[in-house]
Amino acid sequence: MRAIDTNVIVRFLTGDDPDQAGRARRLIQGGDIFVATSVVLESEWVLRSGYDFSAERIVNALRAFAGLPGITLEDGALVARALNRVEAGMDFADALHLGRADGCSTFMSFDLKLGGIAARLSDVEVAAP
Repeated sequence: MRAIDTNVIVRFLTGDDPDQAGRARRLIQGGDIFVATSVVLESEWVLRSGYDFSAERIVNALRAFAGLPGITLEDGALVARALNRVEAGMDFADALHLGRADGCSTFMSFDLKLGGIAARLSDVEVAAP
């Protein structure tokens, strides 16, 4: 199994560098690929901040990528729940952090917006320290 970095996913999804996109496509189509959750997180950030992808486009792209044969996400269930929460208006990083807090009584944050949306989308309470 081979692990890939953010830039491979971004080249694959954007095709912005034809040579690297082709190499990324061949690698990914070859299968047996591992993707760390941190790489998915960084990929979302790059697509949003560097390529101005909308939340909907990011969700669709990452779901399609994760569903390819031969792709293994470190924690596919966590990423899937996070993408669902993004569709409902939550930031992807916050959705991953909150997903990792499942089973905890409280997720402590100064982010009041997160607290409001988390109340609708998670069983974990978000509260200020």
